[in-house]
Amino acid sequence: MPGPAASKEGLAQAALVAWPLLIEIIITMITISIQPFEYKKICALVAAMICLSTVSGFAQSLFLSVPSTPYDHQMTRIRPVLFSKSAAHTTSLSLAVVNHWIQDLRGIPYGYVNEWKTPSEVETSAAAECKGKAVALYHRMAASSAYNVRLVIGKRSSMSRKTHAWLEWTTDGANYVLDPTINWKAYRAEKLSYIPFYAYAGAKKYRAASIGMGLYARN
Repeated sequence: MPGPAASKEGLAQAALVAWPLLIEIIITMITISIQPFEYKKICALVAAMICLSTVSGFAQSLFLSVPSTPYDHQMTRIRPVLFSKSAAHTTSLSLAVVNHWIQDLRGIPYGYVNEWKTPSEVETSAAAECKGKAVALYHRMAASSAYNVRLVIGKRSSMSRKTHAWLEWTTDGANYVLDPTINWKAYRAEKLSYIPFYAYAGAKKYRAASIGMGLYARN
């Protein structure tokens, strides 16, 4: 009767023989499963790689660069604000200053209007709503040379029936939601349930990677 050492040696030899055989079986199964659909799967893989190459990595939110969005026709009045050149960069914009701006705009009473108001209209009106307040904050941040700021259109949560507008700002390795209509300060994006649909950053337009091309909520 073989001893423990002999038994272990026999098991090791059996494993050496069985392992290559198992690998060969797995490769054969994968090849058989892929072969009938090889062309379609390769095309899908190439398409996915192309899409991923256009992804703009804005921390928590992923956006795909697009030539247009369903909201383009509404943006005529504020296009000069989005395209405005920032002042020369001097010092980094602090979160404390941004929070002060949020509180200032949050203090303006809410009043819905259909069109997008310019920053000057927001700051001189008796009331404003999410679109105008977000644009006014975008203008202040651009004037202070803030980088990686997006004007976002989406929903506050999956339960929201209407669209909402806010800013997203990526700074110091974190992504913040700046919502001067609802909140009194900036919040880390992962702590909120905001759902982005589309975004604007200067002349660039984006679609959230998590939604279909034609999906957007009507305000």
